[in-house]
Amino acid sequence: MENKKIVVGEIETNCYILVSQNELIVIDPGGEGEQIWKIISNTKATFRYIINTHFHFDHVLANRYLLERSKAKLLIHKDEEKYIDFNVDSFLKNNESISIGGNKLEVIHTPGHTAGSICLIENEQIFTGDTLFWGTYGRTDLPGGSNEMMLKSLEKLKNLIRPGMTVYPGHGKTFKYKEGYLEEIINKLK
Repeated sequence: MENKKIVVGEIETNCYILVSQNELIVIDPGGEGEQIWKIISNTKATFRYIINTHFHFDHVLANRYLLERSKAKLLIHKDEEKYIDFNVDSFLKNNESISIGGNKLEVIHTPGHTAGSICLIENEQIFTGDTLFWGTYGRTDLPGGSNEMMLKSLEKLKNLIRPGMTVYPGHGKTFKYKEGYLEEIINKLK
């Protein structure tokens, strides 16, 4: 699966454009819709889905722009419903799979940053939204956030992420997961 990362918007959100067997998914189009659309158009792939890892403006700002120009479906976790003012085609659930070409992204519900925050796992890569970053975890002091839920979500990820997996966070640098990394992050939260 091809993965193109572009940094968009005033808070420098990582937007991911995934292409597999001529199908395309956009994760967290947080702004600069014209730039994202130009990349999508140049791929000639069928634009299937926009997936928002959570509802914050810096992850959804270009939703409308992209939807107006395509037949893509918008997906977000059900627990974000009370915070959003846009139409969703399908609400995601924990352990649900999203197909793209010959690949599948597994939805992992990771509340803490928001009530409906999700991560997406595909083979040796994980898209963590604002749940996990290089050196830290997502803020829990915003609407829908919870330290207790973040701690549970990080514990859940500790059992799912394997050493060597590539972590694609919602902001900041991409990194390879190393043994003991999440234990360090969890200790910061306790």
